[in-house]
Amino acid sequence: MLKNITVRLVFFTLVLTLVFFSLLPFLWFLSTSLKTNLEITAIPPKIFPDIFNLEFYRSAIQSYGLFLYMKNSIIVAGTTTIVSLVLGGICAYSLTRIRIRFKGLILLFILAVSMFPQISVVGPVWRMLKWFGWLNTYQGLILPYVALTLPLTVWILAIFFKELPVELEDAAKVDGCTVFQTLYKVILPLSAHGIFTAAILTFIHSWNEFFFALLIMTRPEMQTLPVGIALFPGEYTMPWGDIAAASVVATLPLVFLVLLFQRRIVEGLTAGAVKG
Repeated sequence: MLKNITVRLVFFTLVLTLVFFSLLPFLWFLSTSLKTNLEITAIPPKIFPDIFNLEFYRSAIQSYGLFLYMKNSIIVAGTTTIVSLVLGGICAYSLTRIRIRFKGLILLFILAVSMFPQISVVGPVWRMLKWFGWLNTYQGLILPYVALTLPLTVWILAIFFKELPVELEDAAKVDGCTVFQTLYKVILPLSAHGIFTAAILTFIHSWNEFFFALLIMTRPEMQTLPVGIALFPGEYTMPWGDIAAASVVATLPLVFLVLLFQRRIVEGLTAGAVKG
């Protein structure tokens, strides 16, 4: 009995320590966003502000156009997620249901494509977008994002589609459903956990991506949150308070999504891990 209590105590201590160190950067930025300039530059550093100061949030919104960057990120990340789910769902369903030779090799090739460093493909992508006239446009950034997130979407959805019995589709066909009707009336509702997982991971990746957004969106009014915050101008010093406040605002939607769908995310990531 005493041994079990000790093991649990050690386990929870390690978990709490890991959570604390994981949240430490965010908590420090949250504290910084609520300080004054004097408190930010104080030596020794102040951990907590004396009085909560919301001036940096007002400055980030009014002076730096934070909501404009957020609007751009919502459009790009939201559209990327929808397009990746539609294309990835069709591709994953085809790979798991249609008899294709070298199916496993195709999945490995799809996964290998996502492992290319971004720096190795940004040149051709930039030239192609310039040729289409898509630089500083939403579609010019959504297209590379879909290419980056599609392999992950295909893999996650393929795992779920593979676990569903084929008999369900046969029954739907007997009832007169076409292939596409079977997909969105039978397969997709039963794969809700995988769809949520793929959607959230795709959205988070698109929301946080910096490299392509920096090179493709060069006009300030088209920049996304990571680029816009990174390029906050300072006359003589870095505006750390404004950057901290903007970073907190940019992070909160992701925290909210993960907390809201954490159970579905865990179920989606662990699907297929246990059979029997």
